[in-house]
Amino acid sequence: MTRKIPQQSFGSLRVKTPSCLPGQRIGVMGGTFNPPHEGHRTAAEAAMKRLGLDQLWWLVTPGNPLKSNNGLPDLHGRMKLVQTFARGPKMKITGFERELGTRYTAGTLAYLKRRYPGVRFVWIMGADNLAYFDRWQHWRQIAETMPIAVVDRPGWRHRGLSSPAARALQRYRLPESEARHLAGRAPPAWMLLSIKLSGLSSTALRTAAAPALAQNN
Repeated sequence: MTRKIPQQSFGSLRVKTPSCLPGQRIGVMGGTFNPPHEGHRTAAEAAMKRLGLDQLWWLVTPGNPLKSNNGLPDLHGRMKLVQTFARGPKMKITGFERELGTRYTAGTLAYLKRRYPGVRFVWIMGADNLAYFDRWQHWRQIAETMPIAVVDRPGWRHRGLSSPAARALQRYRLPESEARHLAGRAPPAWMLLSIKLSGLSSTALRTAAAPALAQNN
């Protein structure tokens, strides 16, 4: 039996999200972005173009519940760094999860659907996240809340597509040729987007920066 997402009192209109209008197609790309890099920009711009989005929200999260957040830079600092890569008026940077008080993506997306029922949202995540999607809290409800665009990542395509979650959701997978219609599809609906791959990763960038930071200290 599928567990329901717990109902929470979400502070409602006091939560400041980017402005949006009914009928708009909006991609939500969440992450700690610690740090953001060109790979994130490439994924965001490809999703914007391929899905025909009116906006793409870079949702900078307070922390990842599946990872240790020790040493995670403050939210405001990471949002400021994202400004370098979120180029153009359709790219919006937001950290509203901190005001919302949610810890898990399922609660965040459920809130967006309740607050903006006329907006056609798409959740955007990397193939590396698809590989472990079955470990996310209420992952099946996420798939039932809004369509999902999985962006290819180097070395993760096969692992993502052979993951438990991908196998469970296989019958809802759409071909890339229908990318511009994904936002209008009723969930569950998802697809893998093939894009120009970048070998950059936030983990590798943090590891490379560690010796310099230690030397400066």
